[in-house]
Amino acid sequence: MGPKAFIKEYWRLILLILFVTAALVALFYPGGIMADDAVVEDEVDDTASNLEYGIDLDGGTRISAPITGLVAEDIDAGIVDEDGSVDHDRSSSLEDAIYEELDLETGDASVTITDDGTVSAEIYTDEVSEEEFAAVLQDQGVDVDEDDIRSGVSAQTRAQMIDTIQDRVNEAGLTGGTAYEEDTLGEGYYIVTEVPDMDPDELRELLEERGIVELQAYYQTDDGSYTNETVLTGEEIDTVDAPRSSEENPGYEVPISVDGSAAPGYQDRLNELGFTSEGQGQCDLSGVGGEVEFQGEYDRSQYCLVTVVDGEAIDAHSMGPRLADNMNAGTWQDDPSFFMGAPELDQAQLLSVNLRAGSMPAPLDFSQEQTLSVEPALADQFKLYSLLIGGLSILAVSGMVFLRYRNPKVAMPMILTATAEVVILLGFAALIRMPLDLSHVAGFIAVVGTGVDDLIIIADEVMDEGEVSSQRVFESRFRKAFWIIGAAAATTIIALSPLAVLSLGDLRGFAIITILGVLIGVLITRPAYGDILQRLLTDR
Repeated sequence: MGPKAFIKEYWRLILLILFVTAALVALFYPGGIMADDAVVEDEVDDTASNLEYGIDLDGGTRISAPITGLVAEDIDAGIVDEDGSVDHDRSSSLEDAIYEELDLETGDASVTITDDGTVSAEIYTDEVSEEEFAAVLQDQGVDVDEDDIRSGVSAQTRAQMIDTIQDRVNEAGLTGGTAYEEDTLGEGYYIVTEVPDMDPDELRELLEERGIVELQAYYQTDDGSYTNETVLTGEEIDTVDAPRSSEENPGYEVPISVDGSAAPGYQDRLNELGFTSEGQGQCDLSGVGGEVEFQGEYDRSQYCLVTVVDGEAIDAHSMGPRLADNMNAGTWQDDPSFFMGAPELDQAQLLSVNLRAGSMPAPLDFSQEQTLSVEPALADQFKLYSLLIGGLSILAVSGMVFLRYRNPKVAMPMILTATAEVVILLGFAALIRMPLDLSHVAGFIAVVGTGVDDLIIIADEVMDEGEVSSQRVFESRFRKAFWIIGAAAATTIIALSPLAVLSLGDLRGFAIITILGVLIGVLITRPAYGDILQRLLTDR
């Protein structure tokens, strides 16, 4: 038999073997096939498989909270022309007016434009009413009223929130963490963050920080007073290294490099303000004690570079001579790197995480949070019980199958095929790094049950009508059974699809696993079982 004839003859079995092999590789290949580069390099995974577990099976915390904000969506602000061109000056002026009229802090307002030209104006604070927001927009020529303003933010901002939180969790070295949105059916959206092996206070601290990082120049103006001027933002920082102890100043420092497009402007502004000349080494402020205390009067002129996170000055330091000389010579912009400071290690680590992950567009409203926390010891019990229940379900099904048929030729392939289905499903979960929870375990058990049900239908349909005397008789009966299985699978998928699509918590995980199991069964394992049964019961 040639290769083509062999493949044509055994393609169902070959397909099953390939999928099982791929699943085993995904489960046990060191580091996983789709390794997550965001995980810290020195983290050691001591588990036997590449499966990841959610908070139910690994311990940890889930926090759900809405986003603080007001949004006016799909507004006609004269920003997008009929031909689709965008007036960026008009967008900037509208955003500046919102900041000025409502006296907002940095990062508390934005005007967003989607790819289809939809314009939204948003503010991220609970200190402004719908009426006040609408009044500001009306003053800028936008045709809106109070009823057009709703609580929350746009879909684009929610997506940015989820991406930023996911990046922040990854940059903190927390494997298995995930973030997603959950529709509360008419009451807006909640952002859900799940992180294994972390208590609620730690996760809340990670999420409370919006991560708006600025470097401000603190200097004396011509009238003798002092001012803070933002000279660099987090978005203008290109790369960030791990924090380390400072060699020149007390505290810690985070090595960074500035984006090439922002470096010349930063260099020129510090030269212009005198930081690189008479301002060298002239800063008597520090972040020791948790914050920078600005006094207003000093024995000498102050030239301080102040690290600000979410509006709070956490550290201040002077311009060093080497950095100042490079900026004076105009060569620093060719290799634009320096250090941002923090007085404590935990602040430096959080600063590094915020710079790597970026700032969250809006804050979360923790006054409406919903928290679920599972201790690691309890999660280990859940994991053990899940394994026992899974094993018992397979043993129970195996026993019933043997009692029903009393024929190893029928029963053994049935059990092996059902087990292969679970292995393929586990391999898929390991491949995409799906954090497994109790709801997924319930889905696996349901897959075993429905899978064996379908295999019993095949065996009964083939055997109950008398002895299988030929290949033609077998195929006729198998097709009849497969139509029944296909109809049942379609019904299951249709029934569970709403649960898989809607954000209904644990029900979603159960529905997704069950649907995937049904698809794997209909497309891979059921045809393979039919092929095995045909070869055992006929002369083929």
